[in-house]
Amino acid sequence: MPAAKAPPPAAKPRPQYPIESVDNALRLLLMFRDRGEIRLSEAREALGVAQSTAHRLMAMLAYHDFVRQDPASRAYRAGPALIDVGLSVVRAMDIRAIARPFLEELMQQVGETVHLAILEGAGARFLDAVESERALRVAGRTGRVLPAHAVSVGKAMLAALPDEEIDRLYPSDPLPAQTDRTITTREELKAELQRVRRRGYASNAGESEEGVSSIGVAVLNSSGRPVAAVSIAAPLSRMPMSMAKQVAEPLTETARLISAQLS
Repeated sequence: MPAAKAPPPAAKPRPQYPIESVDNALRLLLMFRDRGEIRLSEAREALGVAQSTAHRLMAMLAYHDFVRQDPASRAYRAGPALIDVGLSVVRAMDIRAIARPFLEELMQQVGETVHLAILEGAGARFLDAVESERALRVAGRTGRVLPAHAVSVGKAMLAALPDEEIDRLYPSDPLPAQTDRTITTREELKAELQRVRRRGYASNAGESEEGVSSIGVAVLNSSGRPVAAVSIAAPLSRMPMSMAKQVAEPLTETARLISAQLS
């Protein structure tokens, strides 16, 4: 079988200062678009590099879980990180359209700003928001990425992950702080996630922004993995933590309805 050819560069000017190793690594990843598996000799031939260079490229991609080597055939296949990147883009597009009517209904029900977010590594990316109609309200955060441990949507999703994934996402202290109330150690974070698991929702009282509170609930798939999270956010003076359980009830139902649509 002839070697897989790396896809040719797009018909546009190359960067002024190209980095050859990065270019080769990206071309190598693009080869998996058309091939289920790639042998080292095929990678070497397609990229026009030495065997040792091809091996180093594959080793680095394997280190970051973008590829996995089959122990029997020694060929490389797409790894979980590469698959997750593709799926996260599709999931983000799909879940926003699915969730939007539920977010609108929830905002009308509670009168406060609601958000939809997904987990991106140790960050929470806000995909959509329906802002409260009140004069004093929390602004939508659509498009922003905030530390997951500092926001209720992030903590809700982290709590649905096993401890080994938490250790991988947070290998060392301190954790970045948004305010003086933000959790900054892994020990504190793990204790907080245990509380989230017990009660079924996450809270944020001024941890990401002074004077703002929020309650978040994860949207789970059929395997119990978090695919997103929804939250209700309001001025802390209007939604103190004493209201958390009350606020969590309609939020939990919204998360359940979105989850059902994804099944």
